[in-house]
Amino acid sequence: MIILVEMSKRVIVTGSSGIAAALIRALADRGDQVFILGGAATDSQNLIAENSNVLGFLDIDLRDEEQSASAFKTAGTQLGRVTDVVAIVGGSGRKFGDGKFEEISLSAWNETLALNLSTTFLTLREGIKLLKETGGSITLTGSVLASYPVKEHFTTHAYATSKAAIEGMVTIAASTYMDAGIRVNAVRPGLVATPMAKRAAEDPIIQEYIKKKQPFAGGQLPATDLVPAYLYLIDNSVTGEILTVDGGWSSVKEI
Repeated sequence: MIILVEMSKRVIVTGSSGIAAALIRALADRGDQVFILGGAATDSQNLIAENSNVLGFLDIDLRDEEQSASAFKTAGTQLGRVTDVVAIVGGSGRKFGDGKFEEISLSAWNETLALNLSTTFLTLREGIKLLKETGGSITLTGSVLASYPVKEHFTTHAYATSKAAIEGMVTIAASTYMDAGIRVNAVRPGLVATPMAKRAAEDPIIQEYIKKKQPFAGGQLPATDLVPAYLYLIDNSVTGEILTVDGGWSSVKEI
C-alpha cells in the first residue's frame, strides 16, 4: 500500500503588503494554501486574483481581541487544518507620537504597542490554540532596531521596545510549547522597502545613511529578501530562533 504524505502547507499570514505580500506570493507559488488576516482588503483581493492558493482574507483589526479570535477560527475552518502561522502585521508609531522616551505620551506608547505587540500576542495566542493538537510553526516579526538601535534617524523607542518584547515572546513560547510540537521563531529585518518605510525612502539623508548601514543591500532591502528566512523557519525543525536579515546593519558599528 502506498501512503501519500501531504507536503503542502496551510498557512495563516497576518498582513497583505510589503513583506507579507512577498511571503504570500512565495507560499502560494510553491503550492501552499494561504489565508490572510488583518491586511488591507484591496491588497488581499489582488493576491487572491493572482493565485488560487490564496483562499481568502478577513480585513479585521488585529488589535481587537474578539475580532482576532473569531477570524482565526474562520481561517482554520477555511484551511481545513492549519500547519503554520506567520505574524507580520505592525507598523511605525510616528503617527501616534512615537519618538524618544522623554517625548512619548502614554497614549502614543499604548497605541504603538497595540499596533505591534498586542497584534503579535493575539496572533501567537490564537495560533497556539489552532496548533496545540497537531503541532506546527509560528513565526513572528521583530526588528533590527530592538537589538541594534540607531541614535539618529530611527528614534522610535516605543516601536523598538515592542519589537524587543517580541523577541522575548519567542524565547518563552518556544520553551513552553515544545512538548506540544509547536515551534516558535522570528525574523528580525533591517530596513525594508515597504509602505511603512515611506518616510525613510523619501529622505535623501536617510537614504545615504542606509547605503552605509546596509551595504550588502545597497540601501533598503527588497521585501523578497526576507522570504527565504520565513520559509526556512516554516519548513525546518528549529525553534527559539531569531533570524536576522539586515543587509549588514548589525555588523556596521561605526555609524
